[in-house]
Amino acid sequence: MTSGHGSLTRAVDAVVIGGGPNGLVSAALLADAGWSVLLLEAQDELGGAVKSRVQDGWTMDRFSACYPLAKASPILRELDLHEHGLVWADAEHVLAHPLGPDDERGALIHSDRRLTAANLAEENPADGAAWLQLCDQYDTVSKDFLDALLTAWPPINSARRLMKSLGGPPALLRFARFLALPAYRMGQETFVGQRGRALLAGNAMHADAPMDAPVSGMMGWLMAMLAQSVGFCAPVGGAGQLTAALARRARAAGAELVTGEPVVGIDVRGGQAVGVRTASGHRIAARRAVIADTAVTSLYRELLADADLPAELLAELDRFEWDLPTVKVNYRLRRTPAWTAVHARSAGVVHVGADSAELVRWSADLTTGRIPQTPFALIGQMTTVDPTRSPSGTQAMWAYTHLPRGIHDESSAQLLADRVDDMIEGHAPGFGTEIIDREVQTPDSLSAEDANLVGGAVGGGTTQLYQQLVFRPVPGVGGARTVIDNLYLGSAAIHPGGGVHGACGALAARAAISDHTRLGTVRRQVASTVLDRIYRGRKAV
Repeated sequence: MTSGHGSLTRAVDAVVIGGGPNGLVSAALLADAGWSVLLLEAQDELGGAVKSRVQDGWTMDRFSACYPLAKASPILRELDLHEHGLVWADAEHVLAHPLGPDDERGALIHSDRRLTAANLAEENPADGAAWLQLCDQYDTVSKDFLDALLTAWPPINSARRLMKSLGGPPALLRFARFLALPAYRMGQETFVGQRGRALLAGNAMHADAPMDAPVSGMMGWLMAMLAQSVGFCAPVGGAGQLTAALARRARAAGAELVTGEPVVGIDVRGGQAVGVRTASGHRIAARRAVIADTAVTSLYRELLADADLPAELLAELDRFEWDLPTVKVNYRLRRTPAWTAVHARSAGVVHVGADSAELVRWSADLTTGRIPQTPFALIGQMTTVDPTRSPSGTQAMWAYTHLPRGIHDESSAQLLADRVDDMIEGHAPGFGTEIIDREVQTPDSLSAEDANLVGGAVGGGTTQLYQQLVFRPVPGVGGARTVIDNLYLGSAAIHPGGGVHGACGALAARAAISDHTRLGTVRRQVASTVLDRIYRGRKAV
């Protein structure tokens, strides 16, 4: 781009704002369709919340680290990222969940489902059979379920295929009820013993839906089945290698990726997005689309003028709820913690601090604004997953947990991080003596490094049912289309939400491409009419 304050620098078919995974997927798919694409990333490095740092022989992931959804995602599979350098690493012992400080074995998801079942059967024979039944069910539905979840909005055709694979409407109804169960109830209905219940409950905590609320059960089931089917895998060499592969794929398709170029505004003319303005004074015209891989508040509160938006939309945005603030602690350890639960010593991921019943209480603390005295944490033993991450015999490890919604100050985050240390020490005596150094990423520091992680919310908004489907990010038609023609939201703020799967970016790109076909013009007009009725045709409630 040439310089010139306020001047029209260039024109392209599509501008993508943001170079996280969703933005990179959007850029690749638009370029595949023959569009000229310019992606603008505010930071000096691509990746959003998928980055790593290498220093002194240690590779430490800055944000997310394990990507079962990425490995399973039909969106990312179609991009053939292995041809662009991506190699997955897996641990044979995928996940362990100690039931308490004195548990000497713990629940285990082994890469071999039969060994997972054997672990559960030690506690109760029926639970081993129940696990294998869940796996058989997942084998039946996984392709159509993931297609429905990730590849289309609304997922009409994939839902039809899912119903067919299940055997018809009655089976689909039973499956829908199962997915609607809160995680705590799902565990009670599925398993007799505590190990199986803990596996569902701990996996449910990868989202922010409380244990006794809908959606939590579906998340627990899905993450547990992904752990069993594809593992809690990680890119060899660090999270940044996934970003590097996505960037190479987008550039190979013809997309131009520019870093260090913040977008400060979107130009709207006649109800249609026509281009963007950057902090350095460039103006880029967008002939067909602007796709925003940004937080929903960044799009509507910062990049657009209030005059371009219906007042009712802005009022709905005031009701938008973020997911729980995250506190992440990065450890460089002399060796793997000496967990009391033997299975945790060789697991790539450890869920620790609470069993299923205690997780209900932990969720209640977070809901009611109380910083948990004994936190529950998701832990990644990354050298176990990928031996390239640290010198031989050492362990690159992280732990993340949550503060109550609305609490993200520095002192509260440091207090919680100290409690995480104490909790791990209780489950792995001597842990503190193995720490070489430790870094606490607070909610505010997370959002400072990635503006999409508002207040440390890593999921782009709560995953609870009242903010999913047609309610995400605000009540409307769902999907990527906005009240402004040719402007698409392609971040975790839209269905299906957080997670590194590329779906949000793909849905935005496909909506843009579809809207510029003859049939797609009709779809766009229908969506615009509905959104106008919702946000320009009624009074606020």
